Amino acid sequence: MPKVVFTRPDYEIVTHYLFVWSQKLVSEAKKNKWTVTDLRKSQATIAKFTAAVGKTSPALILLHGHGNYSSISGHNGKVIIQAGQNENILKNAVTYAFSCQTAKELGTAAVEAGAKSYIGYNEDFIFFQTEGMEKSPASDKRAAKFMEPALEVSTSLLAKKPPKEAFRKSQKAFRKNIDSLISSNSKEVYLVRYLLWDKNHQVCLIKNSKTAAIDT
Repeated sequence: MPKVVFTRPDYEIVTHYLFVWSQKLVSEAKKNKWTVTDLRKSQATIAKFTAAVGKTSPALILLHGHGNYSSISGHNGKVIIQAGQNENILKNAVTYAFSCQTAKELGTAAVEAGAKSYIGYNEDFIFFQTEGMEKSPASDKRAAKFMEPALEVSTSLLAKKPPKEAFRKSQKAFRKNIDSLISSNSKEVYLVRYLLWDKNHQVCLIKNSKTAAIDT
């Protein structure tokens, strides 16, 4: 069976939303007969991540957490992958980083170091949550407008779709939510600008090519 490694820290509100929303991906992976390594909460450390990748040689790596242009972090904001230091840990794998900014430098460095592909965001990923829903993020309909299209990448990759197709399906899901808000009388039409931001800053990097966000 193909192998997948998840990092899913959970130590403040943003990572808690990502943690809860990504839980269904773990179930999806098992349903699709992936061998799963789920580095959850305090397990999302550089030591455990390095060991898991070295032991399993995963075909797919799904990263969740805070990031900047050159790195992505795990538990308590501690870096687990840093461009110029250990980006080659993603070599031979398909990676999706649900994180801010990392596709700008880290993703490029990873692909140059031999990663099969890297899907992520080259600027901040912005999402809105509903006040008071922190204890039940999966029921937060405002957050869902952002989480569902973003997680379409992971869902498609776990269904063994190629990276470019996973990227395009996510782009279409963002567009669907944007069009739905524009055509409605919703008071939340202000979210459109942020959905467009996320859509336009989502990129798919593949060695010797680059698929950037496009209208689909």
